[in-house]
Amino acid sequence: MLLIAHRGLTVGPDPELENHPAKIINSLRSGFDCEIDVWMVDSVLYLGHDAPTYTINEEFLNNPGLWIHAKNLEALNYLTTTKLNYFWHQTDDYVITSHHYIWAYPGKKLTERSICVMPEWEDKKLENLDKNCYGICSDYVYKISEFKS
Repeated sequence: MLLIAHRGLTVGPDPELENHPAKIINSLRSGFDCEIDVWMVDSVLYLGHDAPTYTINEEFLNNPGLWIHAKNLEALNYLTTTKLNYFWHQTDDYVITSHHYIWAYPGKKLTERSICVMPEWEDKKLENLDKNCYGICSDYVYKISEFKS
């Protein structure tokens, strides 16, 4: 099962580190994929959850293992011209990524092509993970990696 570090986080929530380029690279080097939040403003790419925060370039987005959440229309429009793995969502139960995976809102039913997003929202101790999925996106991927099958 694939483990995806939510905004590059691996051991729990940390607003100061989420979407930080160095944290993303470190998580990728640790063997995890990463979900990142990407903005485009005036043709400049940024990482950041609530606002464009860290300037990045196109080369950064070519790192293998990124799951790119487009945060504004300009970013989404740009991403449609690439072969990158991206998606757009707000509070949808399910969305399809550009690589044909099902990004599932927390607590929703899963399939072998689904990404289980933030299971800690439903199961704080992560004791009853539904492993009937392609991958899990969480702030706690190190903990999940300890007991993944």
